[in-house]
Amino acid sequence: MTVFPLKFTRFASHYLFADDAGGYFRGDRNFLERYAGGNLTASDTEFLHTNGHAFDEVGDAAYMGFAYRWAQRLHRPQELNYVILVPTLRCNLACGYCQVSRVNENTSGFDWTEDTLAQVLRFLDGIDTASAKIEFQGGEPLLRLDLLETVREFARRKFKDVSFTVCTNLQSVSDEAWAFLDASDTFVSTSLDGELSAHQRQRTITSGDTEQFVSNLRYAIGRLGQGKVSALPTLDVNNLPTPNQIIGTFGDFGFRSIFLRPINHQGFARKRYQTMGMDERWNDYHGRFIDALIEHNWTADFPVEEFYFTHCLRRVLRGGHNHHVDLRNPNILGKDYIVIDFDGMFYPSDEARMVTRVGQIDLSVGNLWDGIDQAKLDVLNEEATNSFHPDCIHCPYQAACGIDVIDDLSRYGRIDVTKRDTTFCRRHTAIFDKIFELLYSDDKKAHKSLAAWAGIPEFDPSLAPIHR
Repeated sequence: MTVFPLKFTRFASHYLFADDAGGYFRGDRNFLERYAGGNLTASDTEFLHTNGHAFDEVGDAAYMGFAYRWAQRLHRPQELNYVILVPTLRCNLACGYCQVSRVNENTSGFDWTEDTLAQVLRFLDGIDTASAKIEFQGGEPLLRLDLLETVREFARRKFKDVSFTVCTNLQSVSDEAWAFLDASDTFVSTSLDGELSAHQRQRTITSGDTEQFVSNLRYAIGRLGQGKVSALPTLDVNNLPTPNQIIGTFGDFGFRSIFLRPINHQGFARKRYQTMGMDERWNDYHGRFIDALIEHNWTADFPVEEFYFTHCLRRVLRGGHNHHVDLRNPNILGKDYIVIDFDGMFYPSDEARMVTRVGQIDLSVGNLWDGIDQAKLDVLNEEATNSFHPDCIHCPYQAACGIDVIDDLSRYGRIDVTKRDTTFCRRHTAIFDKIFELLYSDDKKAHKSLAAWAGIPEFDPSLAPIHR
């Protein structure tokens, strides 16, 4: 019998072992010594074989099952089907943490021209897929409702199945804009910064504007439906609301999913906010937030999730969970999604657009007139996998984790930095540590939330295998 290579990490009273396909179990130091010394017992080999960590010969059912699970862990980018469009950089707010350096509402020269719009439509027409997602960002995209209407009408004719998301601050919404948002294929994403005092401090500034936003958000939910409106907080790590304040505020609006995000280092916010050296503080806060959610969900009628923690949990439990573009392996840039800025420039991600806007490094990859610069993308994608990195290959979380070369470039100026020293690695190590702490906990409250977040009726002990 051959055992697939096992990676391990130490917890307080045990070791977590994992293989390259993401299979995992808890064991003790005695097993570690037997495994490392090649002295496995009959009980060891039976457990490893039964649980898919070993095989008898290449090509047998155990080997093929492992190979399938390993392949499911890899993201295989398909054809381009997700386009982020920035029709304008103009905005009617002046948020202190603005990531892309918006311009004032009345400033000229920061919208698509007629030629740019024509090129956008030509680009969309060249996409060879039946289904597509189009996201409008800014600036405040509703300031150019005419451009949104033109793109949507064209895309509905072009694609068999298409959806649209408008990323709007919901500060000022005209009757025409509400009518545009009424469509069943059109969704709203907005910002709600934890709780209302933080939202006012960071975004709306005055109580009157805060009240206007709250009124519009409630109206959007009532008119469009809860399922068509999402809200994301952006949090200052040096001035964080309590977890219960955020849970309470989002609950007041009926939201059951909260995606915690610290102020983004990639954009202009780094000039006004401390965004480096905050890993330990943020990771501690995020862990306490998960604990607060578990307490909330124990008695709540409807469970609430932290979106990214749930996403990571599901990546731990099974392969093929690759729908979130920030956490994939390999995370190939410029393949299945692309960003088109207000000036017609292509970017491999919105974060790449931010890095370029602050003048750190030009991460544009072509333009609408000359096409996508594949050679530049190829250079970025040389490091777009964790499969062979010397730090990652020994990590038990490798199969569930991913990579973010844009974040590394933004923070460290290079893409080959030692991974264990990066914010990305420290953040995800903390998340996966928390996931396995909860999976192997005896806390029924934790099990209730884990089941809800995993999408199963109740917690199954088989989610926490142990070899004794």
